[in-house]
Amino acid sequence: MNTTQIIELLPYRDPFLFVNEITEISDNGVKGNYTFKKEAFFYEGHFKEKAITPGVILTEVMAQIGVVCLGVYLLKKELQAGEKPEIALTSNQIDFFLPVLPEEKVTVVSKKEYFRFNKLKCNVQLFNEKDELVCRGTISGMLKVMKDGK
Repeated sequence: MNTTQIIELLPYRDPFLFVNEITEISDNGVKGNYTFKKEAFFYEGHFKEKAITPGVILTEVMAQIGVVCLGVYLLKKELQAGEKPEIALTSNQIDFFLPVLPEEKVTVVSKKEYFRFNKLKCNVQLFNEKDELVCRGTISGMLKVMKDGK
């Protein structure tokens, strides 16, 4: 399974798909990036005077790249043609350090803490274009293969 196939299997679509590219992936982690679009819906009201990416969106980018992409990759042996993964996510704690502005490219680096009984837990970091740590945290999710739409 290549990285384009992984992105195609994600359960998201524009305007809520926050993965442009997966640059590294293995059984132990993933690295990928996303560039925020200036016209993204969430900038309109966050904030009035100067647009800043909401923390919940940064968390979503971390989850999509750092847990969901990795989870799809880890389930690759179980996925048959036409099957898709089903995912439920939780974030334990995310710490924020710097803002992210429109048109800024961010990179997510995730390291698997464990994957057992279809629960994936990762330590995830998000960096800005200057390679500065923007936020970090622990995100986990339950992953399973949907067979015959069930």
